[in-house]
Amino acid sequence: MTIQVGDKMPEGAFGVMTAEGPGQVTSEELFAGKKTVIFAVPGAFTPACSAKHLPGFIEKSDELKAKGVDNIACLSVNDVFVMGAWSKDQGAEGKVTLLADGNADYVTALGLQLDASGFGMGTRGERFAVVVEDGVVTQLHREAAASDVKASSAENILNNL
Repeated sequence: MTIQVGDKMPEGAFGVMTAEGPGQVTSEELFAGKKTVIFAVPGAFTPACSAKHLPGFIEKSDELKAKGVDNIACLSVNDVFVMGAWSKDQGAEGKVTLLADGNADYVTALGLQLDASGFGMGTRGERFAVVVEDGVVTQLHREAAASDVKASSAENILNNL
């Protein structure tokens, strides 16, 4: 079943790259007592993800935080090393936390997995954005197509906060 507005976010853990190397952050650390915007991309370094989706949240991070957002996180079914390299490539440090969901466990728990095997990418996450307040979904924005960056864009999230 797909996560809906009003649902509690599932428990889980994500890989993150730290100064010391691969680390982990839990869903509780990310969501408890905080307003978090978490958006998912089908893959790091892919065209729409690198040209539009992640850059939009990096550019709008101060505006989002001014509207009460504590955390901005980008989720992708990639390994922590790829997400760490993409974070550096995009200049995301201090603005957007990149979360690795290497086995697609979290996007599957959300019911937002995407079969990208036709592109040689296996199971990935749909392109979406979720606003979470103290662990509860208050907004869910899913794209009609994986290449779209409209409903889940930083601009749309800002307009809906």
